Amino acid sequence: MSESLKEKRSDPIIYTQLECIEGPLVALLASLSGIGFGEAVQIVDRAGNVRHGRVALLDDKRVTIEVFQGTAGLAMGGERTRFLGRPITLNLDVSIIGRRLNGMGEPIDGGPPLAGEAREISGTVINPTARSYPDEFIQTGITGIDVMNALVRGQKLPIFSSSGLPHDRLAIQIAQQAKIRPDLSAAVGTGTSSEQELVVVFAAIGVKHDVAVRFSEEISGRTVSFLNLADDPVMERLLTPRMALTAAEYLAFDLGLHVLVILTDMTVYGEALREVATARGDVPSRKGYPGYLYSDLASIYERAGQIKGKKGSITQLPILTMPNNDITHPIADLTGYITEGQIVLSRDLSRQGLYPPLELLPSLSRLMGDGVGEGLTYADHMPLMEQLYAAYARAEEVRMMTRIVGEEDLSEIDRCYLRFAQLLEQRFLAQGFSEDRSIEQSLEMGWRCLGSLPAKELTRLSQDEIEQHRSMWEGADDVKAFTQEEDTGRE
Repeated sequence: MSESLKEKRSDPIIYTQLECIEGPLVALLASLSGIGFGEAVQIVDRAGNVRHGRVALLDDKRVTIEVFQGTAGLAMGGERTRFLGRPITLNLDVSIIGRRLNGMGEPIDGGPPLAGEAREISGTVINPTARSYPDEFIQTGITGIDVMNALVRGQKLPIFSSSGLPHDRLAIQIAQQAKIRPDLSAAVGTGTSSEQELVVVFAAIGVKHDVAVRFSEEISGRTVSFLNLADDPVMERLLTPRMALTAAEYLAFDLGLHVLVILTDMTVYGEALREVATARGDVPSRKGYPGYLYSDLASIYERAGQIKGKKGSITQLPILTMPNNDITHPIADLTGYITEGQIVLSRDLSRQGLYPPLELLPSLSRLMGDGVGEGLTYADHMPLMEQLYAAYARAEEVRMMTRIVGEEDLSEIDRCYLRFAQLLEQRFLAQGFSEDRSIEQSLEMGWRCLGSLPAKELTRLSQDEIEQHRSMWEGADDVKAFTQEEDTGRE
């Protein structure tokens, strides 16, 4: 955005003739004097209805405009196009907490229009030299995430899902349960708990009406919701995550709050970007997506983090559905390069009725080692995670072998690993839709799962760590009861 657009002109530039209309784009012949790329535009049709847009291309004397509300009903003549001399903005003050808005930042909850200072939505990514390194654990209440792929304040950790999997349900649960745990080393002896509730900024991109209703009903309290519906114009999908992140930056860096931004579904966002890029005539790249897909996604993901000297923070959980469950799809592939890990959902576990269906082996949180451990969670957190991963990987190998030779020819150790895998999935990973587990409960369940294996198989643990938890495993009846207990009361 040029410097000349940062302040609104006293008199907007007005044109009355469109040259062509194509998809979500309109073009007109206009003098380029005073018109800038990304400038906000209003188009008033013959009925007096106002549609919003922005300058997308400047080519000699031709100006191409992206129309957010779509171009249906527009004609070549009779419309008035106003160039406002400023970028797209969102009005922000503290009253935005608890509001429900559409993808363009307009209230849809029956409340008053947004008040406060107008902020440009394009924003800027955080300068790497100004960032504070993420090192504070966020408890989601989801055992498979907190123990195995811990989320750290300021991190961007995407959830890779597929059509039909319960990623929306998981997003709602995380939004309801996420909190920052106190620093255990600072809390010792104080007798107080300093858990901090996160403000959640929730952006739903291209969701069906029933999903939007569920989001609205189940996510409340300290939450700002931006809902873009499936039948809303495609251009609005490109604004929705930027509107949400602009609100998050205000809450985090102006008000000093800790903000969790959930973006779902970034694949729908990418498809909208491809559609608009095709209409503009941009050169396509992989699977028809524009060549700037990487930088465009980075301009969204890199707005997460912490800034030195500022109290607040932005943590991102982007959710994307992989077409045909293809993790090499361009959006999933590029997202993996930009973000710090991924949580993958499993269709096989979902078919078994397990919730949440977390696929542990391909999942990874690259910043977990800096956000857990002594003083942050517990000193034995990382050794437990590493042992659970190693044992589960061995169990998956045994399962593959079982498909070939049958379970009858397995050794006793191999059968132990099969029982361990079943225990880990049915008791450790599986939990109710509203079950909020503390990190202490989740770690204890992980240790008890290891009790189904012989001590000599726990090669990732020290002898001291094994002895420390041996009392939990003593007595075959105790482990057997835990392994065979009925899953009553779970939703």
